[in-house]
Amino acid sequence: MKIKSQRDFWSGLMFIVVGIGFAWGATNYSFGNSARPGPGYFPFGLGIILAILGAVVLFKALTVEVEGGDKVGAFAWRPLLIILASIALFGVLLPWLGMAIALPILVFTSSAAGDEFHWRDALINSAILTVGSWAIFIKGLSLTIPLWPTFMQTAAQ
Repeated sequence: MKIKSQRDFWSGLMFIVVGIGFAWGATNYSFGNSARPGPGYFPFGLGIILAILGAVVLFKALTVEVEGGDKVGAFAWRPLLIILASIALFGVLLPWLGMAIALPILVFTSSAAGDEFHWRDALINSAILTVGSWAIFIKGLSLTIPLWPTFMQTAAQ
């Protein structure tokens, strides 16, 4: 069978591998049931959906002819490394600086990976993500994520 779109082939294959990996990893957790899902319920379902989506993309890559074969271009190492470093920096800074400072730092550092950077867009994005994350994770789900830096929390007590 001939690959008609290399880009779709490799992305579909990647979706399948990642989806199966997440579904398989989720089997180590309790599933619960539909009324009271456990910690493995959601990642298992998402992994299966991602694998199915990958299979559809892979099927399309093998059956639908595209002009030029849709070759895979050069690998964008700089944006990949900037994004990975930004996420690692967020993970390191979150316990000490809290979500209110670490999340905007994540947004601004990861924005450097793109070709176009606008301060206004990054400010709006970081404000919306910080307020939304606070509402969902701290207020809604009652997770123990520090909102403010540790030195501000100990001074307030």
